[in-house]
This record gives sequence, structure tokens and C-alpha cells, in this order.
Amino acid sequence: MASETLTTAILGLNERGRRMLRAAVRTGCFQIKAVADQDQQQAQKAAAECGCEAYSDYRQLIVQNQLDCLLVAADTHACDEQLKAAIRKKFHILKLAPPARTFEEALEYVKMAESEKVRFAIGNPDRFKDAYLAARELIAQGGIEHVFLVIAYCRLRAAERPVWQNDPKLTGGGVLLHDCYAIVDQILWSFPIPAQVYALAVNQAPDKQQRLYLTEDTAVVAMRFTDAFMANLIATRRNEIGPNHVTIEVHGRGARLTIAGNEVTLETDNGRNDQKWQYDDDEQAAMERLLSSFAQSVLTPDQPLTSSAAENLRNMAVLESAYLSARTGFPEEPARILQLAGSLARPPASI
Repeated sequence: MASETLTTAILGLNERGRRMLRAAVRTGCFQIKAVADQDQQQAQKAAAECGCEAYSDYRQLIVQNQLDCLLVAADTHACDEQLKAAIRKKFHILKLAPPARTFEEALEYVKMAESEKVRFAIGNPDRFKDAYLAARELIAQGGIEHVFLVIAYCRLRAAERPVWQNDPKLTGGGVLLHDCYAIVDQILWSFPIPAQVYALAVNQAPDKQQRLYLTEDTAVVAMRFTDAFMANLIATRRNEIGPNHVTIEVHGRGARLTIAGNEVTLETDNGRNDQKWQYDDDEQAAMERLLSSFAQSVLTPDQPLTSSAAENLRNMAVLESAYLSARTGFPEEPARILQLAGSLARPPASI
């Protein structure tokens, strides 16, 4: 199986799509048959580099090709029907996070994939970064005990974002869905789904009427897991120069675990057992690991699918709860959303 390759195509050649294309070539697991982007010049340039067909119409790529799998970096609003057509043609799917614009839309993909016996994975490259893997392993092995608080802080660049990301109908959400999905995933990868979610979300539009028609650029989310365990997520987009700043702190009895970029720190109250780990992997390396994992799960069907679309319904239920809470002003229950969906969520797959 290790010598086999998967015939594939890539939808969407934005920054993440180009990174995905480079990773697909480098892994040696894929034969790139076609690429597509609504920018025809972008598609032709990428196709010339890897010797494949170029398309500016996603539908034509799906209709005119028979593939083992489809790699999707395009935004959901631009490829929803094409994704469904690919599932009906029994292409296995790897879609970069987020899975969809809403929980209901994600659930529809899951049901279709299960009906067609298609493997549908959600690509979150952060799961394959050394720092995140090390932190999760440390939590799983009891390196930090009696966790009572998780604090996540995300300060993100607002510059150079496409105009459509301001439209709730096209995007489904703003900073929470499109910038903080990996953070929510990291929390739920290590801990159970919260019992309640309460959220506030705003944007910087000059008046209240305009705010109704724009996605949020600032949000505060509180999650209550038990009476003795909670999490807070604070996120904002800022018009500033410099890198994004993301940190996660996990507070346990007598110790604090911090993930910041490629650095993981374990600090103890007495200071005698403090430890620090520094990693040097980057976004491209994480993407290559992600694609290699997906390829092996397709080539070896009895191997668990890392980050399946069904598993990601848990993340989408939490985000759906946050957006609903921001509208109603009351805490919401993610488990209730999952129960209404028919209990399709599964426990996290292991790497």
C-alpha cells in the first residue's frame, strides 16, 4: 500500500490551497490530475508547475474527472454544490477547516458521506504541529492534573481579508468560525464537549444597524464543562502589522501548561519542576503530515480517519452554540444540538 498513489485534484488555490498543493507533491502520496481556482491565471500557473489540467470552473473539474480523492481549500460558499457532487461520485474528501458555514450544513455533508461510504476528513494542520501534539500528549498522560481552567487568547491580523468574509450569509461567521476553529478543535481534542456555552460577539461597524449585516471581529466565549472546570476564549481581529498571536493556557492543580507558537511551557507553583520545549516545524511541515495521514487512511481503509467530518460535528456544535448564545443572550448546550442531529458525533480519533 505504501507505494500506491491517489489520483487527486485541488479546489481552491488561495494561500492554504497553494500550501496544500506543495504538500501533496512532496508527500509522494498523490498524483495531481487537476487544479481549479476561480482566478484562471492562478489555476494555469499552478497547473503548469505540476503538469496537470487547469480549471476555473469547479463544477467542470468534478464532472470531467474520475478521482480517488479531492483536496478542498476553496471557501464553502464557492464550492458547496461541487462538494456534494464529488461525494456522489464517491471521491474521498479532505476539506480544510472549517467543515462548513453552519452545523446543519456540516451535518448534511456527514450524512451524504456516510450514505455514499466516502471518507470525509476535515483538515486542521495545527493538529499535526509538534507543539500541539506535545501538549495534547502531556495532558493525556496526566502531566497536568485536575485541570480547572483553559484560557485561549487570539489576536489576529485583519488586513488583506476578502470582502466576502464580512457577509454572514456567505461565511456563516467571522473570527470565531474562520480564525479560531483550530483553537476550539484543540480544546475539544483534549477535553469533553462543554455542558454550556455563553458568548458575546461584536464588530467595529460604526452603527448598530450596520453591525447586523457584518460578521463578528471580536468575541468572548465562556465554556462550562463541569462545576469545577471552565474555559474562556477571547479573539479579536486588529488592523495592525505583525504576526498573529495565539496562546492557550491550561491551568491545573499546582501547574500551568502554555502553548504559544512553537513553544510549550510547563510551570509549577513551586518552580522546581518547570520545563520548556521549543519546536521548529512550520505550516508547510504540518500540512505535509496532514496529507500523509489522510492518504494512508484512504489507502488503508481499516485505519482510523484522523479528524473525520463526523468528529468535527462536536466543534461545530460548540460554535453553533456560541453564535446562538450571542443572539439570545443566554447560555446554550452543544449536546442538545448533537442530540437533535441524531447522535452522529464520534469520539476523537487518535493520531
